[in-house]
Amino acid sequence: MEQSSEVAEQQREKQMGVTIRAADKRDTVALAEMIEEIERYYGSTEFQPFEERRSQVEAALFGSQPLASALVVEDEGGDIVGLAAYSFLWPAAGSSHSLFLKELYVRDTFRRQGVGARLMDELRALAAARPGCSRVEWMADRDNPVAPAFYESLGFTESDGKIVYRVDVGAA
Repeated sequence: MEQSSEVAEQQREKQMGVTIRAADKRDTVALAEMIEEIERYYGSTEFQPFEERRSQVEAALFGSQPLASALVVEDEGGDIVGLAAYSFLWPAAGSSHSLFLKELYVRDTFRRQGVGARLMDELRALAAARPGCSRVEWMADRDNPVAPAFYESLGFTESDGKIVYRVDVGAA
């Protein structure tokens, strides 16, 4: 049964023309480029130098103590067209831990084709397969109405139990 669902999933991926896989070191340059694209999407006009960004991506994902993991969406030509960056956080419920989705991004030309939904499915499967992981958590910007609408279309509801605080390092 599991194998037939895996075959069906591979057929869906072929229909979409994408493959979803764990990021590896060869993706560093493409991910560094995508980080700037994400920043542009959120309205930034100033960007850190590319080599600095590339170095940070490599250290965060593939360093001796990785800070995060990522799934990438690869099109038929081998180009990275989406990503889901995540980390595991502890504690979550009781002494369990959670998968925290930090960034979900799909290039505009691949949106509304089920790619984002597939990434969410993959993240849920990663969490379910990890012993002691009790949930998947993420945030969405209130000033980006597309994000909450996307999550609601997948059947997820907003959790109003937390308030997010943020301070920049070095700020008074």
